Amino acid sequence: MRKAIIGGTGVYSLTTKPGGEGTATEGLIIDEKNVETRTVNTQYGAVEVDILSIGADRAEIVFLARHGKGHSVPPHLINYRANMMALKLLEVDQVFATCAVGSMREEFGVGQVAILMDFIDFTKTRIQTFYDGGAGIDSGVKHVIMSSPYCPSLSRAFKNQAKASGIDLKGEAVYVCTEGPRFETAAEIAMFRKLGGDVVGMTNVPECVLAKELGMCYSAVGIVTNWCTGIKPEKIELHDIGAALEKNKELITEAFISILLREKPAKDRLLDPESQRCSCASSLISIH
Repeated sequence: MRKAIIGGTGVYSLTTKPGGEGTATEGLIIDEKNVETRTVNTQYGAVEVDILSIGADRAEIVFLARHGKGHSVPPHLINYRANMMALKLLEVDQVFATCAVGSMREEFGVGQVAILMDFIDFTKTRIQTFYDGGAGIDSGVKHVIMSSPYCPSLSRAFKNQAKASGIDLKGEAVYVCTEGPRFETAAEIAMFRKLGGDVVGMTNVPECVLAKELGMCYSAVGIVTNWCTGIKPEKIELHDIGAALEKNKELITEAFISILLREKPAKDRLLDPESQRCSCASSLISIH
């Protein structure tokens, strides 16, 4: 089974250093020579991914740029079902993702990182399931359990890796997902805070829901790029967002790769009594 990384805003490839080179953990080099670009055709559309072959055993890690490599797709028009089905067709069972987020809480400052541990959904127009009564995978009626929206095993692994990787991790956060592409109003942010939200973004729903439907272990981290509207007097500036992403993207990408190279496939972890188990692969309930 393959592993995957989904890059959000500012994270468009695994070659993170100038000249197309990046150094992963344990001295492993990532450059264009060991990255293959491939187009995966799904029933929902075509998706372009990069497949990295790395290490002595040539382990494969799939990279998918959520907005496209040129950041050409806005949040509300991302083909989430095609993206996640492409990973499934590539036999991916474990996924790490990055999300650019705004902070509603003083404890999550600009440039810092939070592990997403739950979400509140305020999207409006997005298809959130593969199971809508059609033919193929989406036939029948199914419900997905969301008691752990993000894989606790992968999230725990990232928490343990963060310090060694030099990542300024500030803890776990509740993610509020809005439709976009506009930013939120001050009144909306005040409401989200009262509901228990910590950070806000525009892309993680339905991505994490679809991953759960496909039985994937999925974990996401939020890179804080700005203060939400009304939290601080400063305006949201593009250069500030870019600086926060630049500070973190290489460290986070290399931490993801380090973890994924060590992690056993989900099917093997279920058989290993020493592994931290999760229920990601058994979250669907069928209605007959």
